Amino acid sequence: MKRLFRPGWLVGVAVLAAVAVAAGCGSGGSSGSSGGNAGGSSPSSSAPEVKIGLVTDIGGLNDRSFNHLAFLGLQQAEKQLGAQGDVLQSKADSDYVPNLQTAAAHGDNLVIAVGFLMESAVEKVAKAFPNTNFAIIDSGPTKPIPNLKSLLFHEQDGGYIAGYLAGLVTKTNVVSTVGGQKIPPVDHYIAGFQAGAKAANPQVTTLNAYSQSFTNQAACKELALNQISQKSDVVFQVAGGCGLGALSAAKEKGVWGVGVDADQSYLGDFILTSAVKKVDVAVFDTIKQVQAGTFKGGTTDFFTAQNNGAGIGKISPNVPAADVNKLKPIEQKIASGGITPPDTVK
Repeated sequence: MKRLFRPGWLVGVAVLAAVAVAAGCGSGGSSGSSGGNAGGSSPSSSAPEVKIGLVTDIGGLNDRSFNHLAFLGLQQAEKQLGAQGDVLQSKADSDYVPNLQTAAAHGDNLVIAVGFLMESAVEKVAKAFPNTNFAIIDSGPTKPIPNLKSLLFHEQDGGYIAGYLAGLVTKTNVVSTVGGQKIPPVDHYIAGFQAGAKAANPQVTTLNAYSQSFTNQAACKELALNQISQKSDVVFQVAGGCGLGALSAAKEKGVWGVGVDADQSYLGDFILTSAVKKVDVAVFDTIKQVQAGTFKGGTTDFFTAQNNGAGIGKISPNVPAADVNKLKPIEQKIASGGITPPDTVK
């Protein structure tokens, strides 16, 4: 069932807690937006007002990672650009088309589909509403659609850096990943993580499994516990809200956890680091393009380590300084293009 929310109305539900957490520990670098001013500035009175529809995938706003970051980007645009935002949360795959249609029919200047899972839905609706601008995060049509922009990330960049650190700190020479579904953005993270771990430690063994869910925390926890029973002492979650269960297993068993999308260091010092992608920056910058009249459909914007769109979050204070120092040149090489992490899981 679809529901339409004004972001201002959401203050008072569980999302507020997640927003407060991100504000305290960082969301993976929203202050790095090309249009953002730290602390937030008042919107310019001369800038045209834009209406934005944000449609989540089934992970919802409380996933503490992917959809949550998109929401933060919308909030930033409301504060700094004077945008008016509506959020439609999808509870099932069948909500995607109706929610996108509702946003478009509402007269929004831009409708943002959050996630690869919405690929076919947004293509269908964008064609049905040719005078509305659309953007989709993590996917894009095979053939360009004039009013649809793709926002893509090199998740493998952050995955590689996090994996390299995992390879340095592992005591058992076994590290693992828990993916949601086997889709490109998930596999990009996993491929980078595995390559980074093996580059740091050629003796390392990598384990991988998919929960087939981005919401079922129990399923992800079970997979992580199984991997830990096989001696994994670093567990990387790549499953959104479901992955919080994998991190719970890591904490319970006293091993390292690695967060995804947002900086999840707020969960505790057992979080080795987080492989982040700046979805909030992508959302904010795209809204800014619409307001400035520079939005171009049928194109793709890429966010990588080279343009500060991907990387890692905070490193646990329990990581030895020597390992942190070994990681710095790896980050620099990826940012400069000296290392090109793989994006395919073998």
